[in-house]
Amino acid sequence: MAMNSSQVKAAHLQQQQNNMAGPGGTGWPRRNSQNAAQETKFIAPVVAPPSAAINRIIKVYPLTNYIFATKEHLFEKDPSVPARFQRMRDEFERIGMRRSVEGVLLVHEHNLPHVLLLQLGTTFFKLPGGELNPGEDEVEGLKRLLTETLSHMDGAKPDWHVEDIIGNWWRPNFEPPQYPYLPSHITKPKEHKRLFLVQLPEKATFAVPKNYKLVAAPLFELYDNSQGYGPIISSLPQSLCRFEFIYM
Repeated sequence: MAMNSSQVKAAHLQQQQNNMAGPGGTGWPRRNSQNAAQETKFIAPVVAPPSAAINRIIKVYPLTNYIFATKEHLFEKDPSVPARFQRMRDEFERIGMRRSVEGVLLVHEHNLPHVLLLQLGTTFFKLPGGELNPGEDEVEGLKRLLTETLSHMDGAKPDWHVEDIIGNWWRPNFEPPQYPYLPSHITKPKEHKRLFLVQLPEKATFAVPKNYKLVAAPLFELYDNSQGYGPIISSLPQSLCRFEFIYM
């Protein structure tokens, strides 16, 4: 016997209620044993282990912990800025882009972080470091350059512990300007410079070349002061702000 539309709807509703009913016709919805096992099984949430990079702690020791001696002059490879860029051009043709590394060494005075800078003359400041040899590892090359610049070659060498990369700077052309990014239209940059944060030991002796001064510049003096220190050094406060300093 054919059913009208009202009877069809009523039968459909009764079927849904039967599917929802338990063994006695009432109660919780029925589930087969497989579904019940799946729903009662507890699955622990996956929690990623905390990353050491999230909260980086750097120990900073007082300036008075360090002894500063002198050693023989350390001269630049190039006698002038034009000579430097000419050598860069010549080397670019033979070995490609120049790779440079520099170390950021921190001390503190009265719980104020200071960066150790090499001063040449009255107005020129630089971070210790220099050019890498072709194929040389960046970290090992930085340790070599720091030793050549700030250690007696025949004496005890500081334990240079390279912590992290804090900056990448690019030189698009054979000219002084460097940028903290690679312009999109530059396919063959002429130099790539990386800045590394170096964890100093608790105590050490530095040997400073006689033609340089080793100065401790407070971060507040570097901040927004590209006129006095150049764009790279004056950007260090922003680059270092992601670290937490513990003053020992």
